Amino acid sequence: MTSALNPKYSFDTFVVGAANRLAVTAGRTVAESPGAAYNPLFIYSGSGLGKTHLLMAVGHAAKKAAPKLNIEYLTLDEYVEAFHASVAAGQGDAFRRRFQNVDVLLVDDVQFLTNRKEMQSELLRLTEALQAAGRQIVLTSDCPPPDIADLDERLISRLSGGLVVDMGTPDYETRVAILRRKAEERGARFEPGVLETVARAEVGNVRELMGALNRLVAFQAVNDTSINAETVKQILGLGGGEGEGGAAPPGDGRAAAAAKSGGGDEFGEFLADVTVTVGKAVEAWRARVGEAVLRWEGEGYRTHRLEALLQRDAPAAVDDAIAAFAGDVERLKALEAEVADLDPQAAGQSVFRDPERLREAEEAAAKVRAGAAPPPGPSAAFPLAAFAVGPSNQVAVSAARAALERPGKKYNPLVLVGKSGLGKTHLLNAIGLELARGKRAVVACLSTQAFVDELIAAIDGNRVDWWRGRYRRATALLLDDIQLLAGKERTQEELFNLFNLLQDKDRQLVFTAPAHPNTLSGLEERIVSRLEGGLVAELKEPDRDVKRAVLERMLHQQGVNPEPALIDYLADRPTDSVRSLVGLLQRVVGAAAAQDGPLSAGLAREVLEGQSARDTRRSSGFRTSGLVVSSLGGIKSREKVVWDWIDVADRMIEEFR
Repeated sequence: MTSALNPKYSFDTFVVGAANRLAVTAGRTVAESPGAAYNPLFIYSGSGLGKTHLLMAVGHAAKKAAPKLNIEYLTLDEYVEAFHASVAAGQGDAFRRRFQNVDVLLVDDVQFLTNRKEMQSELLRLTEALQAAGRQIVLTSDCPPPDIADLDERLISRLSGGLVVDMGTPDYETRVAILRRKAEERGARFEPGVLETVARAEVGNVRELMGALNRLVAFQAVNDTSINAETVKQILGLGGGEGEGGAAPPGDGRAAAAAKSGGGDEFGEFLADVTVTVGKAVEAWRARVGEAVLRWEGEGYRTHRLEALLQRDAPAAVDDAIAAFAGDVERLKALEAEVADLDPQAAGQSVFRDPERLREAEEAAAKVRAGAAPPPGPSAAFPLAAFAVGPSNQVAVSAARAALERPGKKYNPLVLVGKSGLGKTHLLNAIGLELARGKRAVVACLSTQAFVDELIAAIDGNRVDWWRGRYRRATALLLDDIQLLAGKERTQEELFNLFNLLQDKDRQLVFTAPAHPNTLSGLEERIVSRLEGGLVAELKEPDRDVKRAVLERMLHQQGVNPEPALIDYLADRPTDSVRSLVGLLQRVVGAAAAQDGPLSAGLAREVLEGQSARDTRRSSGFRTSGLVVSSLGGIKSREKVVWDWIDVADRMIEEFR
């Protein structure tokens, strides 16, 4: 989608001064001979100094000189949006051909190329193609090419290869000329010295100058009288007052009183009390419209709809029109805020600043909304309450709880390390579930492989900007098996940037790995150093407390009330991981189901120790649960002897291994 050239933005309406003369001359030159002089032409300046006006003026002049020329104007955001839409529709090649066939391409606000590598490559190819075909490209930005953050060196070289010219702040004479031109366009007349006084005010750009002129126009409209230079100072807060030779216009007692009392914004106070003028021969509705124009224009919204009301003679339902406009602005604010949360780079588009384009804004937000599903979250199957805690993992669990008390501040990042099957994934998801309880929390919790696969899909679909935005809005990032990043340079680069962004915002980062980060091969040093910058907590082989807790929970989940001897026997079996322990239990449970018998320590011994256990049991002379009862009152087994004392706390276990 491209924007139409605004008919108001031509060279005839552009006021030329010392600060912009070179840029205007260059613009006229390329308009007269597209592709022959400065190609590309790169114009840069601060906000509100006329870049867009000049860019469109080039388009109008080129079209006037050669009506058959194919001329397209668009902002960088519109270019990005159109490209993504074409790729999504499978029309990427057609999109490229379309712009390569443009005779004069005008691209506004290219400073938004920052962090958009794919679009930088796309613009580089397009610029090369247009130059090769002798077609003109003109670009604007708020800074020169080398100052655009993260811009590809090849593109910097290409954009700087034509002519790079800046536009500065207009000098006094130019400001006076601009004010006179704009006042004439509005049909506004002022006493001598009024516009000159405005021109002496310290303003940063032409837009602020127009804001000052708007105040004067509205002031005269609501007061139905002309103003002089002294009153201008009072209205604009430029100093001056009683005793400096200026008299306030008739009927402006409140504005003068406000000025004498040292009020901050005299005109704002005047508008707030505009109902005082109702008793005079003043059209009060103009005051309300003027106030609304100043308010919304000051916030950066286009107010053409309201300005059109001032061109009419007492239009009906003025208050309803103002209320409808305010409602549309509030809706635009809500849409822009939503888009900023989903995809920060999509926010700031001009469509969210124009109430006349509300439908387009709704459509733009819908596209972002549809493509910005939240990142994968933690699994509800791994609650923190179900995580078995013992000496072997106490440090890791304590670190996790400390991080949950102060997310992003205590241990950030937190790296959980240990062999497979020790519960790292469980603890990672448990942390994620706790973090997800926070207000407006967006917790990204997934395997590193899934993270890599998502990036590959985004690259394949030219949706990397969307993919980045999806994770940048996360309030916490948790990645399982970070070692899977080894050898994946692009993913490591993206994670590096994401890591820095989230950490700077105090958002919690948690990772798991099979060993200490500095022992993992294939990870870039910058990734390793950041992982080591937090806390590395190790989970060791499960101790007896952990194993007992795991066994009891699993059996209770299956509706089994296990006998203590079974739990003791299985907990004392040598296992190097929780996963191995679960495997042992499953073997015993399976055997019990096959025999349609009860779960017992004897069955466990038979299943896990084989034929020798059965022989030992038969030689005992009577059936037991697989253990031999000693005449000494103790309980003996082939693996251990447990001496039972009255006080359980005094129990002593001797293991023979």
